[in-house]
Amino acid sequence: MRRYLHAQILKDLPRKMVMITGPRQVGKTYLAKQIMTEFKTPQYLNADAPEDRSIILGRGWPLNADLLVFDEIHKIKDWRPYLKGVFDTRPGDQAILLTGSARLETFRQTGESLAGRYFHLRLHPLSIKELAGAMPADEALDKINRFGGFPEPFLSGSEEEAARWRGQYYTDLIREDIFDIARLHEVREMRLLLEMLRSRTGSPLSYTSLAEDLQIAPNTVKKYVGILESLYILFLVRPFHRRIARSILREPKVYFYDSGFVKDDEGRRFENTCAQALLKHVHYLRDVKGKEIELHYLRTKDKREVDFAIAEDGRISLILEAKLSDEAPSPHLAYFKDLVPEAQAVQIVGRLRRESRRQGIEISRAADWLSRLEA
Repeated sequence: MRRYLHAQILKDLPRKMVMITGPRQVGKTYLAKQIMTEFKTPQYLNADAPEDRSIILGRGWPLNADLLVFDEIHKIKDWRPYLKGVFDTRPGDQAILLTGSARLETFRQTGESLAGRYFHLRLHPLSIKELAGAMPADEALDKINRFGGFPEPFLSGSEEEAARWRGQYYTDLIREDIFDIARLHEVREMRLLLEMLRSRTGSPLSYTSLAEDLQIAPNTVKKYVGILESLYILFLVRPFHRRIARSILREPKVYFYDSGFVKDDEGRRFENTCAQALLKHVHYLRDVKGKEIELHYLRTKDKREVDFAIAEDGRISLILEAKLSDEAPSPHLAYFKDLVPEAQAVQIVGRLRRESRRQGIEISRAADWLSRLEA
């Protein structure tokens, strides 16, 4: 199966370097090797492999290589000026593809600039939209809820194999990625925090409450959440407000890139799957179409709340509520629809007998609606 970014990468490579980031084991290397089949003399180099590292440092790849794939390039000292030099002195017909973990995304934001030399694309787990040609939408939604969207557990079709993969995956993340950037006691605290967050998916995140449970400072909890976010383990959805500074100060909601990691609550897993699909849609439109678009949620001081809102150019274009089985229009959704009449209002339902439109709200089957997103 071709991943959803395949065509865009081929379109971008003749013009600039392409940088692909995303969670561990989301399929970045697999995608890169798919792209290599489109070239005559590609060269794959992994900075983790000693032989490849020597080739990278000595620029020892064949002169006729029409595609250079650098995997985990951020592990090379001074990798930014190195890439700048390689890009600026390459033959005109040589393309460069970079793949790496979330640390590459973090490092991308600092140090010597590669401005104007690359396109950045974020690779997400499998979604209902991406699986549309492989299976019915209802089946895809059910499988993502059960196994998560990471290719290996999803394709295993076995809850036992998915559980084994997940246990190893998060052990490796904590032992390698987190341990690389945190001290031992911080790793222990982050492990506990991660476990606590599994049962708080979709709920407003109180740093003070979490800090009391962990017996650490709220700012420390905020720091740890930031690390987990930068490693593509979780993502935050912040409340929408016209004044961006105020929205950042309000409580965000937390979701995971891996829906299968959410604690055994079918409703929470379903909401997480919807959140992940919407984030993938938003990132695709930002990375590929250049749109100014963000994923938020809506909440008032009297705690009227809607699960998700998409804002384009600072204006809400979509208000969405996700329900596992309740097809009666949400009164909170109706309230916000009245406040923002120009926005599309949708309630997607996991188990819906019949689609309808009530009070200006579309009541839609979740699997079908999610299958029509951009990615």
